[in-house]
Amino acid sequence: MTPGEAMNFQAILVATDFSECSGAAFQTAQKLARTFQAKLILVHVISLRRLEVLSEFMHLEADTLIPKLKQRAEARLDEFLQRYGGGDLHPESVVAVGLPFQEIAVLARDLAVDLVVLGGYGSAGRGPIEEVFFGSIAEKVVRLLPCPVLVVPGPPGES
Repeated sequence: MTPGEAMNFQAILVATDFSECSGAAFQTAQKLARTFQAKLILVHVISLRRLEVLSEFMHLEADTLIPKLKQRAEARLDEFLQRYGGGDLHPESVVAVGLPFQEIAVLARDLAVDLVVLGGYGSAGRGPIEEVFFGSIAEKVVRLLPCPVLVVPGPPGES
């Protein structure tokens, strides 16, 4: 996009970790999708790191857990849509497995989205020390994507 060129979003990807912060991002994305008559894509990434920990803890192969985790994530996406609306937009839902920032970037590229919307700073479940050393998911997505990335702050008190 060149300076002065009007924005025209045709496809908007929203990543969710099911937090209130993600809900705020999704509601913002809905407004944009309606304004631009854009396709809305809701994505949840099952963290590869968490999958590995869970696999080790349960003494199961990750491949055994993935279908169950995907099924649960799809159910949570449905609950998320009921809670935060968007049914009239008929968003496409995608569940992926991997490193969240990489999967979001790959999906954004593969689905040819014009805008990625993220809640908060993409640090759900991470401590401040980990955040300092590894950076936020949002920061990593911004670095990887050529399209705009909108980071929506969550409700007061949620980090």
